[in-house]
Amino acid sequence: MAAIEARGTAEPLVRVVGLTMAFGDEVVQRDLDFEIRRDEVLAIVGASGCGKSTLLRHLIGLQEPATGQVLYGGQDLNRADDEQLAALRRRFGVMFQAGALWSSMTVGENIMLPLRLFTRKPAAERARLARWKLALVGLEGAFELEPAELSGGMRKRAAIARALALDPELLYLDEPSSGLDPFSAARLDGLILNLRRNLGTTVVMVSHSMDSVFAVADRLLYLDHVEKTMTALDAPRVLAETGPERVRAFLHRRSQP
Repeated sequence: MAAIEARGTAEPLVRVVGLTMAFGDEVVQRDLDFEIRRDEVLAIVGASGCGKSTLLRHLIGLQEPATGQVLYGGQDLNRADDEQLAALRRRFGVMFQAGALWSSMTVGENIMLPLRLFTRKPAAERARLARWKLALVGLEGAFELEPAELSGGMRKRAAIARALALDPELLYLDEPSSGLDPFSAARLDGLILNLRRNLGTTVVMVSHSMDSVFAVADRLLYLDHVEKTMTALDAPRVLAETGPERVRAFLHRRSQP
């Protein structure tokens, strides 16, 4: 707990201020206010359809807020010009739910793609870095493989390796455990903790897997599908014991602490 408190004293990486998300006149979530702290694992949870993945898209700039701001070091993600936006996006990596690896490229080529697009590193250096990132996620022998040759868990880890290609300080994961068997999910949980421990990577994960949330998350942000706003933000076990009634019911129904 002391380590978590110490991490919370630093300047946050991201501040979400008065964020309302909507599709036309339909409000998805309103009045969201929270921070993403350095060196933490923050889980975003809630019932299906509550807006978890929509919030993730707002955090990475793929959707604009109806109102409010997403601030990276004081810079509004949605008010940045093209050059500023490119610089901001290099600060974070994203693993989408299905992995989104290019099937026409080898795994190694997928990992090298961000390096080829956004750096001037020579080909040999790009290959070396890609192999290192694959080793970090336990895929040392996958460089020459096609994505179709990987299992579901391996594709998830390869997608994380690609998200880490530019050494981001912040990693967004959309349903990392989705579709995985318990062994593969537990292995992915271990990878998330190792990234935080060994690289100091801040992780934000959207998840429906309470086993994973309780295993890795320092804090849990609950999006209430009835109130259409966030109704809890704290350590998962604290919320499971003393959180709002609806949050406790959600966590007790889905978790195995």
